[in-house]
Parts: sequence; C-alpha cells; structure tokens
Amino acid sequence: MGTANPVTDAERKRVRELHAEGKGRNEIAEILGRGGRTISSIAKSLGLSFSRAAEVRQATEIRAADLADRRAALAQRLQDVAERELEKVNQPHLYWDWGGKEHDFDTYEASEPTPADKRALLGVVATAVDRSLKLSPPKEEGGADEVGSLLVGLFDKLRAKHGDH
Repeated sequence: MGTANPVTDAERKRVRELHAEGKGRNEIAEILGRGGRTISSIAKSLGLSFSRAAEVRQATEIRAADLADRRAALAQRLQDVAERELEKVNQPHLYWDWGGKEHDFDTYEASEPTPADKRALLGVVATAVDRSLKLSPPKEEGGADEVGSLLVGLFDKLRAKHGDH
C-alpha cells in the first residue's frame, strides 16, 4: 500500500481561489494534480460546493422567458400579416401575365381581387391568426373559445359579403 499525500494549506488556498474563479471540481483536480474526490473533500472542508443547481435553474428560467418573449413577438408579426392581408381583400389588385407568341409581359389592375384570390387572402389571414393564437393565447376573460367564435363570425361575415365562389 502507498502512503497518503497530505493536503497542504497552499492547496486549500488554491482550491478556494480556483473555485472563486468558477472552475469546476475536475478542472481544479487537473490543475493541482489531485483526484476529484480529494478536491471535493477539500471544498467541503472549506464550505464550498460545486453544485450548480441554482445556476442551472436560473439559466433555464431565463431561457424560458426569452423563448416566451420571442413567441409573443412572432405572434405579433403573424397578427400584422393577417391584418395586412385582410386589407387587400377590398383593394385594387395588380395582375400580370407573361406569354403569347411574342412572350410579352402585361399587367393590369382590377378594382378588387377575384373571388378565388379573395379566398386565398382569407386563407392566409385565417392561418396567420390561428398560428398567432397558438403562440400567444389570449389571457382575458373568455379565453381562446370566445376569440375563436369571434373569428368564425368575422370570417362568416367576410364570406357573406364577398361571396364564397
């Protein structure tokens, strides 16, 4: 059996310094040429811990809050898309055509989109609103069910006004 290599006061001091620098147990052990168990024992005697549970929990909470903020921002952008596309339903619409024997490019402006294009625009609106609500559900009284029924009513009115061709 080998003889034990006693821990010196200088090693204890160095463990405290390295720990304060944020170094982990294994990194300190490598720097000092000691085993991980020895470093853990020294740290315990100094009242130090290598547990990072609180730091990990805080980092996780921060990451979750950041993701929630990003989802809310994306939901807002989707709502903006829905509103912008809904405005196009009754506005003049530019159509273009490329073709003919001369391969001409022509454009013309219609007073409003065709019924098929209106349906396509309303489909974009519905998808954008749906995704927006999934990313950031409303928190006011009535919740998503009330908002959903309001949206169904809105889309029914739009279909009635513009025809469902």
